[in-house]
Amino acid sequence: MQPLPRLEKAGIDAWLIRLAESIDERHLPLLQTLAKNCEAALGDLLLDLVPSYTSLLVHYNCLEIDSEQVRQRLQRVLAQLASPDNQPLGRLHELPIWYDPSVGPDLPALEEHTGLSWQQLVELHAGSSYRVFALGFAPGFAFMGCLPPELQVPRHSTPRKRVAALSLAIAEQQTAIYPQASPGGWHLLGRGCTRLFNPERNPPSLLQVGDQVQFQPLTKAEFLRLGGEVSNL
Repeated sequence: MQPLPRLEKAGIDAWLIRLAESIDERHLPLLQTLAKNCEAALGDLLLDLVPSYTSLLVHYNCLEIDSEQVRQRLQRVLAQLASPDNQPLGRLHELPIWYDPSVGPDLPALEEHTGLSWQQLVELHAGSSYRVFALGFAPGFAFMGCLPPELQVPRHSTPRKRVAALSLAIAEQQTAIYPQASPGGWHLLGRGCTRLFNPERNPPSLLQVGDQVQFQPLTKAEFLRLGGEVSNL
């Protein structure tokens, strides 16, 4: 297998640039630099860039340029890629959350699984800060990591058919907030009251790759005062 970073074909109109094999916050500055350099190399031929924890998917206009030409341009980008020095990763967001079994129905099961009280689980979750590694699944859905080891649990084997909007959840090394009501297989800890996606905003997603997120526990009264919704419907 080729050493990292490497290029992998991803269909007729995309190349995948794989930077690493494991999730690590230290990869983010290099990933952001890579994205900027790909934009410069392809210009108007670029259709989309999709960053993930360890890779960057590059979509291009295959009607205007062929795959081999794109590969050559991306190879030049990789040959010149250097780690940025002291590059700021992004903004800090403090997101208020009401942690409670009434809106975090998986807290009791997590108590049983970990041997910790749900209050201790909340302290662990809110006591860490998280980086946004990728956006996807739904508009405004930000994959954040990495969770403390005590909170790392697999996804539910059977996803819920509906998760309430702004539900805070965890799965494996990741945490996220569901921006809209949707199906979901992650473990629910609580609920937020901050709008994460607004199509009239630029960019529409509040959270961007590289941003840092700190969750701030709320009382129920504070949650309601900030416009939080208790209903699960």
